Amino acid sequence: MNGINQLWVSDITYIELQDSVCYLHIVTDAYSHKIVGWELAPGLHSAYTIQALKMAISDSGKEDLSGLIHHSDRGVQYCCDAYVKCLNDHHITISMTEDYKPTDNGIAERVNGIIKDEWLRNMNKFTDIEEARSEMERIITFYNDRRPHMSNDMLTPNEAHAGYGELKKRWKKKNYKRKEEVLPINT
Repeated sequence: MNGINQLWVSDITYIELQDSVCYLHIVTDAYSHKIVGWELAPGLHSAYTIQALKMAISDSGKEDLSGLIHHSDRGVQYCCDAYVKCLNDHHITISMTEDYKPTDNGIAERVNGIIKDEWLRNMNKFTDIEEARSEMERIITFYNDRRPHMSNDMLTPNEAHAGYGELKKRWKKKNYKRKEEVLPINT
């Protein structure tokens, strides 16, 4: 990938409230790692997932998104007629995981992990969904505007989203060497 709106990844994760949970529906641009669409909702209904998708489409500034691939797991929200129609109406190609392995949607899972590990883990549980929504808006704004990514050449998602071209990855690949087992010699 060498630019935005080539691949979007989508996922849903839960957010704990004091007495229940709510669900964060996210669409992320894989090139920039920018969260381009999101909806915090009381449930897993496809209408909420569609709202996140519509926000992403609006953020793109285009009606015809030919050439864009939308990748997700095979959750019913992504397979339902209304979601598929919205993708087709905007000429977005559909891609889904073969099975339910999280590694098949790694970028989306990583964004969920960043939000949970860097922010939510250190916060008290939200009183209700309104408080959670207000905080999620603040968190997502910070994530997009101020949090640099090693996979974005240390640019924030918004900075990477404004650019074009190959982004240098700043992490080093871990080289796992297999330790040889040394057996004692019987003498």
